[in-house]
Amino acid sequence: MQAAPVVSPEDDLAQPQAPLRVALLGYRSNPFSGGQGVYIKYLSKALTEAGHRVDVISGEPYPELAEGVNLVKLPGLNLFAENDHVTALRPRHLLSATDFFEWFSMLTGGFAEPYTFGRRLVRYFRQHGHEYDIVHDNQSLSYGVLRLQSLGHPVLATIHHPIHSDRDIAIDAAENWQQRLLIRRWHRFLHMQSKVVRRLHHVVTVSENSRIDIGKAFDVDPANIHLVYNGIDTEDFSPQPDVARDPWRIMATASADQPLKGLEYLLRAIALLTERFPRISLTVVGKPNEDGPTQQLIDVLRLKPFVSFHHGIETMEVRKLYAEAAIAVVPSVYEGFGLPAGEAMACGVPVISTDGGALPEVVGDAGIIVPTKNPEAIAGAIEALFNDPARRRELSARGRSRIEEQFSWTRAAQEMETLYRNVIAGQRSPT
Repeated sequence: MQAAPVVSPEDDLAQPQAPLRVALLGYRSNPFSGGQGVYIKYLSKALTEAGHRVDVISGEPYPELAEGVNLVKLPGLNLFAENDHVTALRPRHLLSATDFFEWFSMLTGGFAEPYTFGRRLVRYFRQHGHEYDIVHDNQSLSYGVLRLQSLGHPVLATIHHPIHSDRDIAIDAAENWQQRLLIRRWHRFLHMQSKVVRRLHHVVTVSENSRIDIGKAFDVDPANIHLVYNGIDTEDFSPQPDVARDPWRIMATASADQPLKGLEYLLRAIALLTERFPRISLTVVGKPNEDGPTQQLIDVLRLKPFVSFHHGIETMEVRKLYAEAAIAVVPSVYEGFGLPAGEAMACGVPVISTDGGALPEVVGDAGIIVPTKNPEAIAGAIEALFNDPARRRELSARGRSRIEEQFSWTRAAQEMETLYRNVIAGQRSPT
């Protein structure tokens, strides 16, 4: 990995430069699939608004993109959308080694999407590689991306955070050795990603905390990792003064059954408050598995009347839910950046956040920071804000201002363009 040059948008102001042709890669890019989909949606929009031509090259589930952004579909099997992935294999899939490998890997508990996306990507670039000035990978970190680099394509890869963190937290939360074995099997793709990261010339991440953690997880020098903070779309996520707030409602955005997101600790905090605040309610943007650990915990804590879940909703509906909430809580054990915190702040909702990962970098002094895995601390912070409307109004204004001043996609796109040009300048043209 090459040393990371300083990213300075002013470097490109001396003379006008031609727009870039950007290939932005995502092995699964639906914004409801997680932060990687959100990243693709808003970065591609900001780059296009800056005058560049952006092709999002994606596997399923496909992204939602702004007008002017082109979608190139590289369909896989999308087995997570199947009711029964065992019977999802079709005769035509037997004719493709890539398709069969994806199916067989999932059949045996693996996750092959990053690898198989890379194989399909190389096939696509054999015909269309000449159409792009820069290849920007969004954490597939596949052998296919490394192959494009070896062919001379200028390649940059974003790592939001090392998935090693997800794996280790999930293993710690596992109830028995069988679950731990399955978790390790599913995360076998990390062996590929580790090899790829150490051979990529250019890697970028979204927070200082992630830069340090990536260095440790992949055994690379953090000084050689570029840093470009994510943005928050302050038009999509904005205060809605015409929407009445419920003074006892709490909002959270969390993949309900992922231990990494810490929803368990928020639920336990709510259980500590229901007697003192009988009108308390929790709205969660996420979907728990039926009879999964989240639903079981809700039953044990007798929280069913207090908790509602919303899944697959549009951005405007998410914005309305934020507007109706008195407080947003981000209970994550770890975040590489912390989009839910930033989006809540942009909506003018007072934020309580853990100190997991990069969350303090996003929240700063515009929210309340509590320790991870600590229901008592979360409950105490919620109670303090319930009892202090003036403090809620103060944090609402400070949060919105912090996002507007420090985390915009326009700024992120400018810094990314400078980084693209630095990468291109250090690469030879494809042969």
